[in-house]
Amino acid sequence: MTNGGHKAHDSKLYSDLSPLYDLIFRRIFYPRIARVIASLDIPAGARVLELGVGTGLSVGAYPRRCRVVGIDLARDMLVRARGKTRRHDCRHVSLLQMDALQLGFADASFDYVTAFHVTSVVPDPARMLREAQRVCRPGGTIVIINHFQSENDVPRRLSRLIDPVTRRLGWRTTLSLTDVLDGVPLRVEQAFKSSRHSLFTVVIARNANGAVKHGPPARVAVLSRSADRPHAGV
Repeated sequence: MTNGGHKAHDSKLYSDLSPLYDLIFRRIFYPRIARVIASLDIPAGARVLELGVGTGLSVGAYPRRCRVVGIDLARDMLVRARGKTRRHDCRHVSLLQMDALQLGFADASFDYVTAFHVTSVVPDPARMLREAQRVCRPGGTIVIINHFQSENDVPRRLSRLIDPVTRRLGWRTTLSLTDVLDGVPLRVEQAFKSSRHSLFTVVIARNANGAVKHGPPARVAVLSRSADRPHAGV
């Protein structure tokens, strides 16, 4: 399926292998996502938008006191996500089929916008972030978890080497955090890895509403996090 000219996850990972998605990625992705969501301390009544909700891997991590809208372009992923919300009575979560590059929401519709492991999958990551900023209220929070190309020479060369392979699977390893953030009116408050060997960067930013902040902080920090794994949720 296409929407606005963009294919819905043009990858075996997101189509043929969608039944195995949770089995493959639950143990890898969910604990980090759950810790980050918990750290946001989302208040009662807050409006949350998750871009690329996929099979609903993260929906159980959101507190029931907030209202969550999860969007994805891939219908088969949303079928599985809806099954999760029904089984676990997630009445605070609504799911819509929608293109993250062309969101059908008015400006400033949400207090939080999240994007977990989707930035390097969409065809135009910078456009996705601009749309996230548009629908996020002034002063609202935008959260990204994703792999970004290392600033160090050896990992950067490795990323470039394997990029042709990962592109066939549906994602890029050469995506730069600076390129994604450049020119978007966000104030990056945190950019960190949860461990020294983690492949993934957590970015927490505020919608600066016109005060353009170019690029991420000078360095991505490595923060010490509790080794305790959160409850798996749904």
